[in-house]
Amino acid sequence: MPIVDVALPTSVGPSRLVVDEAPAARAALWLGHGAGGGVNAVDLAALAARLPALGITVLRYEQPWRTAGKRVAARPATLDVAWLEAAAAVAELTPGLPLVIGGRSAGARVACRTAAAVGASAVVCLSFPLHPPGSGPEKSRLGELLSPAVPVLVLQGDRDAFGSAAMVRAEVAEAAAHAREYSAAAEQAEQGADAGGSATERIRVVEVAGADHGLKALKGSPLTARGIADLVVETTAAFVLDLVR
Repeated sequence: MPIVDVALPTSVGPSRLVVDEAPAARAALWLGHGAGGGVNAVDLAALAARLPALGITVLRYEQPWRTAGKRVAARPATLDVAWLEAAAAVAELTPGLPLVIGGRSAGARVACRTAAAVGASAVVCLSFPLHPPGSGPEKSRLGELLSPAVPVLVLQGDRDAFGSAAMVRAEVAEAAAHAREYSAAAEQAEQGADAGGSATERIRVVEVAGADHGLKALKGSPLTARGIADLVVETTAAFVLDLVR
């Protein structure tokens, strides 16, 4: 399967796309990396290696800070700028294909914030960083996870220091419950901005047993590294292909 490495200039510096092309593509999955790693993170690499055979072209986007060899990630607004400026190249490389976007950790946050702007059909979040470790509820990124009006898949370890799968699921459910308590006028306003239905209808949280924020198996995990990779690949493939069936 062809692999293409594309250099992309942006207003915040050079970036790149690594494209693993499906021979008979039915959809495209555009993924961003996290703040602590790059496009070769284990889960991103597994998706790129195995999804093309299932008809999904995978594009992994390397942010300019990473391309420049820096060790500290850029600010969220800068990440969004680079990502949005890469959207035209992604569209050119995947003409006519339904586009699903996502990423791991910080990359998942970028995807949630920009889903509407790039016309994404859905979002895949690998280890969504709900709360910085040790912080209180005031530091929640739940608003970003709730923002896409399209289906969202969250693959989350049950030992994730940024928020376990159970915590993500509970906070999404709580937000949906609060939304149902709004007055009729508020509900009408929300429905106009949230055409995709309630949060619990849009957002599916899948627990990765025994996994940390890097989706790595910790001591005593019921899943091996291979088992985690299989879960990530198979769940993501089913989610994407269900959208195009």
